[in-house]
Amino acid sequence: MDTATMWLLLFAAVAAALLIAALTKTKFTVQKISMVGVMAALSFVAYEFFRIPFAGGSSFHLGNTFTALTALLLDGVSGGLAGAIGLALADVIAGDPGYAFTTFILKFIIGIVCGFTAHRVFKLGHRKGDGKARYLVMVTASAFSGLLVNVFTDPLIGYFRDRYIFGQPVEVATVLIKVAGGVTLVNSLVSTVCAVVLYLALEPALTRAHLLPKQA
Repeated sequence: MDTATMWLLLFAAVAAALLIAALTKTKFTVQKISMVGVMAALSFVAYEFFRIPFAGGSSFHLGNTFTALTALLLDGVSGGLAGAIGLALADVIAGDPGYAFTTFILKFIIGIVCGFTAHRVFKLGHRKGDGKARYLVMVTASAFSGLLVNVFTDPLIGYFRDRYIFGQPVEVATVLIKVAGGVTLVNSLVSTVCAVVLYLALEPALTRAHLLPKQA
């Protein structure tokens, strides 16, 4: 697939994300936009400077931590945009628009799932009085929900990318999907722990500073 088409696919993914934001009536205040920008930057730094590359483009990194964290603190769309922007930008700077296209989709999915679980299923904003152990379980489950989904979506979408965007043979793409699955599982487990620790440390302070939106 030529480079122009790869860029077109990336722009289409961005447009789809903005459409989802509009359909879900996600409100973006100056504070929220600023936080999304900071989290996107942290995602970029965590990936660009603290990663261990593996075969086929897979790598161990902590960039997904900030996707889940933003979704827990704000909402799913904001979390998805933070991770999608930060990590897709890393691929763009590396000159890989094909990777950026799939990265944007994958990270946006992580944010949406984490946010939905945290704010629609568990309603974390109203659960602080349920007991520390129960609250910790709900925070952990919320963070891991999107990252667990990524364990399956990353290899599957990666297979589509390798086969139909990069034109790799079936045999090569099949091997790479197995490598990606294992690496993504490790990423998800470590990123879950990091996201939970950061959330428990930051959420009380941000709430006292009135920097977080009120949860319905």
